[in-house]
Amino acid sequence: MASSAGEMAPAARTCPATEEERRLIAHATLLDPTVHARPRTFYDAMRKLDPVHYDEQLDMYLVSRFEDIQTIQQDPITFSVNKGYHNQQAKGFAAEFREILERDGGGYFPDAIMSDPPYHTRIRKLMENAFTAHRVRELEPRIEAVVAALIDAIADKGTMDAMRDFAIPLTTRIICEQLGLDLDMKDNIQLWSTAVTAQIGRMQDGAEMRAHARQICNLQQYLIAKMKARQAAPREDMISDIVHAKDGDGDGDGEGAMLTFAEALSLIRALLVAGNETTATALGNLVYILCTEPDIARLLHASADDDRLLNRFVEELLRIEPPVRALSRMTTRAVELGGKYLPEGAHLLLMYASANDQPDIFPCPRHFDLQRKNIVRHVSFGGGVHRCVGAALARMEIKVAARALVRRFDNFRLAVAADELRYLPTVATRTLERLPIMFDQRA
Repeated sequence: MASSAGEMAPAARTCPATEEERRLIAHATLLDPTVHARPRTFYDAMRKLDPVHYDEQLDMYLVSRFEDIQTIQQDPITFSVNKGYHNQQAKGFAAEFREILERDGGGYFPDAIMSDPPYHTRIRKLMENAFTAHRVRELEPRIEAVVAALIDAIADKGTMDAMRDFAIPLTTRIICEQLGLDLDMKDNIQLWSTAVTAQIGRMQDGAEMRAHARQICNLQQYLIAKMKARQAAPREDMISDIVHAKDGDGDGDGEGAMLTFAEALSLIRALLVAGNETTATALGNLVYILCTEPDIARLLHASADDDRLLNRFVEELLRIEPPVRALSRMTTRAVELGGKYLPEGAHLLLMYASANDQPDIFPCPRHFDLQRKNIVRHVSFGGGVHRCVGAALARMEIKVAARALVRRFDNFRLAVAADELRYLPTVATRTLERLPIMFDQRA
């Protein structure tokens, strides 16, 4: 891939800033559609000139450097996920959003996983019961079968919308099967995922919030019915695992404390959205790179039969095009970060995509390098106690899809100009709305 300007090595950080970099620091915002679609120059400017940069229109500090993000992730008490996430949710419309869910959605259920220790420790442990290593390993043949069926359906066409014909159907089917949901709800699930993600995206207006809230009400009512059915008759699925999860041996009678119904619903909702939206984003990024970087497509094809190289390919893909652009925190006390004083209650946005592009951490960051020594050091899954609980499943889906695509197809290319591609309006992810592509079948 083409080199980016980026931050220079530490000894060269005193280089004079360009006029463009100064202009971006003075005026740019992530809410600008142009910056939102092509943000790397803005990231470079922040890392060089203002690594903890206040975005006035967002009313948030953008944390752009790897070392500062690491500092935050190692101190979940000072830098609160609970306060950061819930102050971000439906920003500007929070009271109305909550009222709609309480009236029409069966209740307002705060995201239990978006919490701070020690409460988070208990919730995380119970949630991890749904993602055992054994369960994820057993999934590989099923993922392979789903990928093969999707590829068979489009193979003779020579063209597809890689988001709507491949990425979204793949992730939706897998998460539906694992949760035990009805596959005929797949179109609703995509609408629901978009609606939930929009609440932390900071780019919806009032009318959009109300439309999204109605979708979330439908989602919650659907999940409530499924959860009540699993309470009465458990199955081999993640909803049953979570509804019946216990955290220990209790007082010796074998009965540990269970999740409340509200906690369980919030976790199932989070699994549905994260297992669909962000992994579909990663798969879209994969196909986009195959279309725009033929050398990388050839590299993947050459690595497809080598499991070690294929795993490294997935890690480098996640670093160079992270599915989650940024997530929020809030300070619980006054603190210094990256040379800047932050008061209590400062709202931060951890810019994972920027940290993954930092040249003194990842040399030549725009170069796709399978031999990178620190290839798993990226922050695309977060870090610390809040590291993504579904990371193993996401890696598995990306790996299987990447291998199958390059074995069956060659000469991937965009069916539209790159600057015609549009992204979903959210600062949390950088998700393509559509990805029309063309390809040839391999002989």
